[in-house]
Amino acid sequence: MTEQVDLAAAVSVLDTARSVTVLCHVQPDADTIGSGLALAQVLHRRGVPVRVSFAEPAELPASMRSLPGIELLVPPAEVPREVDVLVAVDCGSAGRLGALQDRLSGARVSLVLDHHRSNTRFGTVNVVDESAESTAGLIARILDAWGEPIDRDVAHCLYAGLVTDTGSFKWARPGSHALAERLLATGIDGAGITRTLMDTHPFGWLTMLSRVLASAQLDREAAAGAGLVYAFVRREDLDGVRSEEVESIIDLVRTTSEAEVAAVFKESRSQPEQWTVSLRSHDSADGSPGVDVARVATALGGGGHRYAAGYSTSGTPEDLVAALLGELGGC
Repeated sequence: MTEQVDLAAAVSVLDTARSVTVLCHVQPDADTIGSGLALAQVLHRRGVPVRVSFAEPAELPASMRSLPGIELLVPPAEVPREVDVLVAVDCGSAGRLGALQDRLSGARVSLVLDHHRSNTRFGTVNVVDESAESTAGLIARILDAWGEPIDRDVAHCLYAGLVTDTGSFKWARPGSHALAERLLATGIDGAGITRTLMDTHPFGWLTMLSRVLASAQLDREAAAGAGLVYAFVRREDLDGVRSEEVESIIDLVRTTSEAEVAAVFKESRSQPEQWTVSLRSHDSADGSPGVDVARVATALGGGGHRYAAGYSTSGTPEDLVAALLGELGGC
């Protein structure tokens, strides 16, 4: 069951907003973009001036460019310094807003809508449901509490967030399938949305995978014997592939049966030895709870969920592995 959160607090802020900026996190996925565009479309049809943006990369991943409401998305330079309400969606901390975190100080009210357990509650009003499978699911409940209908275009965006954050429902929670059924009933093409977001890659993805997966290493003794498998995506591996291709690698690495923890270190295209790191874990074979990678990521400057988290860092590959192993040793 989803926990009880103060949906009325979010409704109160949104219902009286005179202008709104919706900010998504850096390196956006479909949950942050889908949630942001769904909310923005509702505000727009209510006549509220609204903009949606994210700090980086410079362009929205191609797999998300068919989402309805994309016309409300603006580049960072067009995000106003002052606004009545600023909404951060799917952001566990102000740092996840990147260069746009300075817009928080220019908002009369900042509203944080999120589902990450590591959320730092950095807004004026924080509505965080740690038990929700996606921020899109939280947005759906807020719209219901607000009395705003979920039409086909809004449903498309919410379904995008739901299907990706549940890994095509591999990690669904109570209520996830009921929400999916409700969204599909609006007439959206669920199979088509999923295929575009998760199952369509250029040929270059295959050659990139061959190089990256060849770098994979297995440390059976890491994390007090739970095991760690990790791989590196270096700058030279990034030519000709999109950000979504890079983000998909962790879902392959995590399937290693000999390790309960998986990590993918992804080097910046523009800055050598600057990395973002994706962490995943799963329960032990005996059913006991697996490694809390949110704790590990938080200690290394990031955050996330118990079984899916991440952080940003810098250094040599050897430094990165040593730091991660050091934190995993405390698990």
